Amino acid sequence: MASTEGFQYRALYQYRKERDEDIDLLPGDILVVSKGALQALGFKDGDEQTPNQIGWIPGINDRTKQKGDFPGTYVEYIGPVKISLPSHRPRVQRPLPATPGASTSRMQEALEQGWLLPDLAEQFAPPEVAPPLLLRLVEAIEKKGLDSDMLYRTSGSELRQALKTEWVLGDVEPFDVHSLGEALRGFLQDLPAPVVPASVHGEILRILQEIPQPESCRKQLLLALESPAVPLQNLLTLQFLLCHLGKVSQQAESNGLHPRALGEIFGPLLLRLPGTSAELSPDFSGLFLETLLQVKDSEPEQVPPALPPKPSKPKAGGASLANGSSAPLQEAEWYWGDISREEVNEKLRDTPDGTFLVRDASSKIQGEYTLTLRKGGNNKLIKIFHREGRYGFSEPLTFGSVVELINHYRHESLAQYNAKLDSKLLYPVSKDQQDQLVKEDSVEAVGEQLKVYHQQYQDKSREYDLLYEEYTRTSQELQMKRTAIEAFNETIKIFEEQCQTQEKCSKEYIERFRREGNEKEVQRILMNSEKLKSRVTEIHDSKMKLEQDLKKQASENREIDKRMNSLKPDLMQLRKLRDQYLVWLTQKGARQKKINEWLGIKNETEDQYAMMDDEEELPHHEERTWYVGKINRVQAEEMLCGKRDGTFLIRESSQKGCYACSVVVDGDTKHCVIYKTVTGYGFAEPYNLYASLKDLVLHYKHMSLVQHNDSLNVTLAYPVLSQPPAR
Repeated sequence: MASTEGFQYRALYQYRKERDEDIDLLPGDILVVSKGALQALGFKDGDEQTPNQIGWIPGINDRTKQKGDFPGTYVEYIGPVKISLPSHRPRVQRPLPATPGASTSRMQEALEQGWLLPDLAEQFAPPEVAPPLLLRLVEAIEKKGLDSDMLYRTSGSELRQALKTEWVLGDVEPFDVHSLGEALRGFLQDLPAPVVPASVHGEILRILQEIPQPESCRKQLLLALESPAVPLQNLLTLQFLLCHLGKVSQQAESNGLHPRALGEIFGPLLLRLPGTSAELSPDFSGLFLETLLQVKDSEPEQVPPALPPKPSKPKAGGASLANGSSAPLQEAEWYWGDISREEVNEKLRDTPDGTFLVRDASSKIQGEYTLTLRKGGNNKLIKIFHREGRYGFSEPLTFGSVVELINHYRHESLAQYNAKLDSKLLYPVSKDQQDQLVKEDSVEAVGEQLKVYHQQYQDKSREYDLLYEEYTRTSQELQMKRTAIEAFNETIKIFEEQCQTQEKCSKEYIERFRREGNEKEVQRILMNSEKLKSRVTEIHDSKMKLEQDLKKQASENREIDKRMNSLKPDLMQLRKLRDQYLVWLTQKGARQKKINEWLGIKNETEDQYAMMDDEEELPHHEERTWYVGKINRVQAEEMLCGKRDGTFLIRESSQKGCYACSVVVDGDTKHCVIYKTVTGYGFAEPYNLYASLKDLVLHYKHMSLVQHNDSLNVTLAYPVLSQPPAR
């Protein structure tokens, strides 16, 4: 077999290929490149030792045997090597690979039949960042708040008991943060293998014992965890949990969960040391997690170096971006200048993955900026560096301007820069449209567009309501079937005990009757025994059929839940758009009768205010008719006592910086908080849209509060201090 000269490189970072001609990398992979391939690209002897200057290098991954391009900035040079040239040989038969998605089927089968959690590798696959069940639990916990002093310290919850029998998560809204926290711990405890695999336990113990400096120890632990010995799903799950637990520890003043406390709780669940149970080996496990969590939270993500730029693939139609690379940064719609991180968080709240904006870096250094990208439901902060007229996320800085950098990653995935950020810059948060979503320039055009959005919202709402009804019905049926299966189990147990008792007793009687020659009694006993066994078989068969029905219906129920969750973002966006258009029309003085026509509402209201000729005559325009200043809840109830439904007032709230609306509903006074945020006033996100309390009152004069609270099916119809018009 002939050979030729070549070079070896070692991968320093993980890279997931973006194009068919690329190859995947994991830290530690050995890459082999032929000398002839580099010479064909125009490189001379010696250039092979600086791969970051070469750019994209053609070679072979020795671990995966993939052939293709890999980024020179992600590898280090090892040295020369002799490459064997394979001789030609006929192609042999190869078995077909397993059908994609087989692991998903095994996951579903495990959940539906045995209710035992499968390995992490069977629960999810990239680009997902963690098991779906874990994602939902963490999302729900963070949504409900991390400041409880009992978080992750309770046991015996209803949710945990339910998940012990079936690891399928339905609606999490009814459960409090303590139940969800216990369910999360139960998930980690019930995994068949720990998140940190046994293959790196020895190295982790060595690092913890030999490296006393916390930061050095942490870096070495991270390197050990990123080795090829750790499956990718385990590494992604651990990184996801570390991100969540980092957020928890940031609230330590209120929840008491400092890194040490979190290490004691979660360390034994993540790192189950060999030869001991989770309960008996907390010391090193706790220290392991505490060390990983004790790090100052810096703003930008320090990640692998930038990939060498590749020419963008040709786009269909050749459409160019609105902000070309030659456009000034100040004119870019996604550039917001000097705004705070809190304002950025507000603007990116409830936006889809791929949404982004750029602002001035908090370091205030001239030429440095921060890109904020929505990924995995969280905001990722990435620093844009600048030196000698060049820009980039890290060395080497290859772009001539920030606009050129952003435009490049609107075509190409950020995985070129960081394999964990597998997303393009898809949706800019536009400063040109942020303050006014309404783009039409006439009342009639806005009204027609309102009609479209309202119809879309109604269609989606009907679809969601139907799914919700079906989900509720099937959930009840599933519970009934589970109860029936439990009853079957008890019945089978009783019958089997009877069979055993009869079999034991009948032996004596059969022998006795045979000695007496009473064959008739012998046959009767045998017949009764067969009938009893037949009955047990029938019950077993009925139970199996019910279990099959349960399995099928549980699968259908999960599909309904997925469809409901997929509709929620569309509903929120459509309602936000519809409300913006309603506010715009109200501010422009559009008559309610006309607005009702666009909304498809019949103008049949007969109350005193609806009969007025002009909307401007409504008492709602006078703040003195409904704003009563600083009074408490009891005083508000006294003012509204005996008033008709829809009578309301606005007062200062006991919650600092907020107001409260008190309104009569079904003869009783209800109270709800009005929040004041950077985007405006409102009852809840993302509907804090109104420029003033007056705008909010005018809007909810016609729109029911039921969209925010099911028990508030009422409009702000009658200001408490107004006088009804003379008849």
